[in-house]
Amino acid sequence: MIAPRLYVDSADLAAVSALLADSLVHGVTTNPTILERAGRTVAEIPELYARWVEEGAREVFFQAWGADASALEERARAILALGDRAVVKVPATRAGFGVAARLAREGAPVLLTAVFTPAQALAAASSGIRYLAAYLGRMRDAGFDAVSDIARMQAACGGSGSEVLAASLRSPEDVVELAEARVPAFTAAPAVLEAMLAHPATVDAADAFEASPSLRA
Repeated sequence: MIAPRLYVDSADLAAVSALLADSLVHGVTTNPTILERAGRTVAEIPELYARWVEEGAREVFFQAWGADASALEERARAILALGDRAVVKVPATRAGFGVAARLAREGAPVLLTAVFTPAQALAAASSGIRYLAAYLGRMRDAGFDAVSDIARMQAACGGSGSEVLAASLRSPEDVVELAEARVPAFTAAPAVLEAMLAHPATVDAADAFEASPSLRA
């Protein structure tokens, strides 16, 4: 079984830096919406990449954009040229599938994003695309049987080397539920990741340990 990996889905510099400094996440994922929320623009992508790699990210994901396949591929290649820890995200449109498959055939690390069906996942795995992003929260909002469908996506990848990176995760329980369904990789906002680390009962137990008479000199 593949060891689970957590990523932070944010461009909030302070929040991302804190998680990377404590080695709590494997890397960082972004998209144009996330950059905008943090007051960042695509012009800052090289700067963000360099910062997060220096802080310890083992993978950094940025999304390509473009009105047609040619523009999409040009920007995807520019993202990949940032360095060997860059992963390019390409939307799972018809044009995006073609761009992602061409890059994957060259050995590039590619994530196909906004995958909503097991059939799309199977097509991605057949093309050798490394990651596919399934949006749990959005799928639930749209009436999908989201956990079951994402589990089927991972099953469709088989032993191909492709894997689901689950996104749109709104609570720690979302992460656990998908992990139990054998999904190996997860990206979530800093607040969700921080919530995974804490529980009031743990705080109470730690306080009791600290109050133990055996710690008194």
